[in-house]
Amino acid sequence: MPGELLHTDVGDLTFRVRADGPEDGRPVLLLHGFPETSLSWAAVTPLLTEAGLRTYAPDQLGYSPGARPAEVGAYALPALAQVTADLMTALAIPQADVVGHDWGANVAWALAAWHADRVRSLTAVSVPHPAAYTAAYRSDPEQKERSAYIRLFWQPGRAEELLLADDARRLRRLLGGRSETGVPEEAIDQYVAILSAPGALTAALNWYRAMDSGTPVDRVSLPTTYVWSDGDPAIGRTAAEFCAEFVTGEYRFVELPGTSHWIPEQAPRELATAILERIAST
Repeated sequence: MPGELLHTDVGDLTFRVRADGPEDGRPVLLLHGFPETSLSWAAVTPLLTEAGLRTYAPDQLGYSPGARPAEVGAYALPALAQVTADLMTALAIPQADVVGHDWGANVAWALAAWHADRVRSLTAVSVPHPAAYTAAYRSDPEQKERSAYIRLFWQPGRAEELLLADDARRLRRLLGGRSETGVPEEAIDQYVAILSAPGALTAALNWYRAMDSGTPVDRVSLPTTYVWSDGDPAIGRTAAEFCAEFVTGEYRFVELPGTSHWIPEQAPRELATAILERIAST
């Protein structure tokens, strides 16, 4: 992935941030999900920088080796939103168009709700507003079944052991290894190498273990696009369609047929088009 690799301090944490595009370009913050890193945006970034945008893709809390707190509470959503806002300050980005995929989408929703002054527009990818997900989980048996995998992630020690056993066979399968709808094999190798470092996978799983923060995310009043794929095994249509109920700003729902959960890798051009159209409208 071209561009600059920055090492940016936020208090006693040091984040790795991949920056690309013209320095005077409109800033776009790209937030990755589990179990990926900033490299997941490799195919999307060139399409954004060609349009004159300046992109910043951090390795998020727990994924940057220098930003890996041990306390589970550090990964609760309010804390993740705050540290992301603080990272924007450290990068001298007063406001950005924010794009998030998977867990990065959760952080993006929280930023847009709780730090609205820092967000010009929101493009959430795969994961809907947290309240929409919760409503679907409670009302739709299919969504509850789709979410069953999370119960393993809540088990300290056992989850790490199972996911990394046999050359991380289960972690690779989660990423769709060797399938046409999955992440490219070379990218999977990089993610596995990063998450195999001591404490790295535990930090990434702590995002799940801190899910019950007891702080509901407010409705979002900013211009918002939600991009969902009908081939996503984790997020069903009920949750996707509930999302509109939790956005009071101008809203667009983009459905990508025949695409898996790994939208940034599998459909980078379609995703970039949705991002660019959202940015152009604000």
